[in-house]
Amino acid sequence: MAVLSPTTPLAIHLIKAPRPCVGYAATVLADDGDRITVRAPWTGPPEYDLGYTTFAAGDLFTEYYWRSRWYSVKRVDAPDGTTKGYYCDICRPARLTGAPATLHAVDLHLDLWLSGDRRTLAVLDEDEFAASGIEQRAPATAARARAALAELESLARATGLSDF
Repeated sequence: MAVLSPTTPLAIHLIKAPRPCVGYAATVLADDGDRITVRAPWTGPPEYDLGYTTFAAGDLFTEYYWRSRWYSVKRVDAPDGTTKGYYCDICRPARLTGAPATLHAVDLHLDLWLSGDRRTLAVLDEDEFAASGIEQRAPATAARARAALAELESLARATGLSDF
């Protein structure tokens, strides 16, 4: 698929098997042929407490997907512009399809959270990763997922993910 122009509406489909797909609308901010940057408002429940942060009405997500990398990074900003943190999904490289344009990201059950103040860096959902059976079923994919997590952890420690 061609490079997407800024302001292009984009449907996001996060495939989280065995759970239902998560879908929402976003707007393209930039696409350099590899990295696709979009913005989307929080469309979930009015308040969604994750334990380490709460997503809420008015939160704005600036999301970075790559056609070549095995992760995505989502900067979460509160309505006042304060960055709550960075939620990172370990996933297969983004795939774009059709008209209307749709971005597909297949979640691999590992996540990373970096708080906005950069004090908390946490690996999430390792239990889901283990329970998925991916390490036995698809060891090469599991190895790519672990390598992507290590890369993100290194970036988070070195740059606070502020380079995105």
